[in-house]
Amino acid sequence: MKAYTVFNVEQIDGLPDHYHHRPAPVADPVQRIEKADRFFRNTGAVIRHGGTQAYYSPVTDHIQMPPFESFRDAESYVATVCHESCHWTAHPDRVGRDLSRYAKDKTERAREELIAELGSCFLCADLGIVPELEPRPDHAAYLASWLTVLSEDKRAIFQAAAHAQRAVNFLHDLQPDAADEKVAA
Repeated sequence: MKAYTVFNVEQIDGLPDHYHHRPAPVADPVQRIEKADRFFRNTGAVIRHGGTQAYYSPVTDHIQMPPFESFRDAESYVATVCHESCHWTAHPDRVGRDLSRYAKDKTERAREELIAELGSCFLCADLGIVPELEPRPDHAAYLASWLTVLSEDKRAIFQAAAHAQRAVNFLHDLQPDAADEKVAA
C-alpha cells in the first residue's frame, strides 16, 4: 500500500486551464434509470422477477429479483440488480470466480458478498445511480461477516476491490458502445 498527498485543484496556484474543467450536468433520474435498464439488457443475463428475495443462482445461471414494485424506489432496484449482476459474472464462462464453497463456507460467502457489494457501488457510480437503501436485517450480518474477513486478512479489501473491478469491467465490456470503442482502438 502506498500513501500519496492529494490536493484539490482549488488549492494549487498556476495550474493550466484544462485542470479547471466543470463536470457535466447530471442526467435526470428517469434517463439514469433507462440507461441502467439498457445496460443490464445488454449483458444478456437472464433476470427473472417474482418472489421476495434477490439472488443469483449458479445452478440455473439466472438472476432472481423481487417485483420492481416491492422496492422503495427505482434506485434501490438498480442497486440490487448491480449486486446480483456482479455475482453473475462469477460464472466460469465470464470472469470465473469459484462459487463452489459459497453455501458451505461462511468466509468464502463473506468474500463473495463483499465483491458483489463493492461492484454494486462501482456500477451505481458509473450509471449515475444514488440509492438510498433502507437498512435491512441482513445488513448487520453482512457487516459482521465482512469485518471478520477483513480483520483476519489485511489484503482482503484490496483483493475484493480487484475482483469487483474485474466484474464491473466485464459488464461494461458487454455494452455495444464498449465493443465499438475496442474495435476503434
